[in-house]
Amino acid sequence: MSILSLSDWLETPQGQYLLQWEQAKFDVMVADIFGYNAVQIGLPECEFLGANRMPFRFRSAAFGDVAVIANTDALPFASASLDLVLLPHVLEFSRNPHQVLREVERVLVPEGSVVISGFNPLSLWGLRRLLARRGGAFPWRGQYLSVRRTKDWLALLGFETQSGSFGCYAPAVTTGKWLERWRFMDKAGDRWWPFFGGTYMLQGIKRVQGMRLITPNWRDRRATAKRLSPVAQRRRQVPGGVQKTK
Repeated sequence: MSILSLSDWLETPQGQYLLQWEQAKFDVMVADIFGYNAVQIGLPECEFLGANRMPFRFRSAAFGDVAVIANTDALPFASASLDLVLLPHVLEFSRNPHQVLREVERVLVPEGSVVISGFNPLSLWGLRRLLARRGGAFPWRGQYLSVRRTKDWLALLGFETQSGSFGCYAPAVTTGKWLERWRFMDKAGDRWWPFFGGTYMLQGIKRVQGMRLITPNWRDRRATAKRLSPVAQRRRQVPGGVQKTK
């Protein structure tokens, strides 16, 4: 499905319900991630980097009002050049989601972060997708990836994943009136069935094995200098004109 369909769907009451939760979560998760360069890939009509404080923040997508036009599986960024990458609903609508993650791993610096949002297949929204697999409209045709699978893919690429957040526990009803009636499930879901929200958010941190920061060991240098310091010698005069060293 095209990103234009996603843009149109986000204008519906269903999409606004999802967007409100994700915007709040993105703001919390990116606020304390530091560095120099951050990019949001996909959903150019949304500003998910607004709460981040990096000096250079921009958006990238296949088209739209963005700073960089690019495909998600072939990012035009130098290796190890970005500190933060956001992937809002990119993986489930990509033809090759694993390649997207490989590109993200390539462009991230060591200890850089990726924040992913996606639809949860183990939810009422996932059930709605199963019922509409053949003739459903957007977003029910996407390839929903579970948190477990996403974590496995990240682990294979050397990422350390943080605990995920789940939200949007209300059924996938289409009208704002019915969504408001089911709002009570958001509070109940966080307490009673926290892994079955309609959407989730996950952070991965790129770890590079074998890297160690080497700093000058001033203590060993002082000890070595002390061992090699010259020893003062005294000479004393003895009867007969012979000098002895002490």
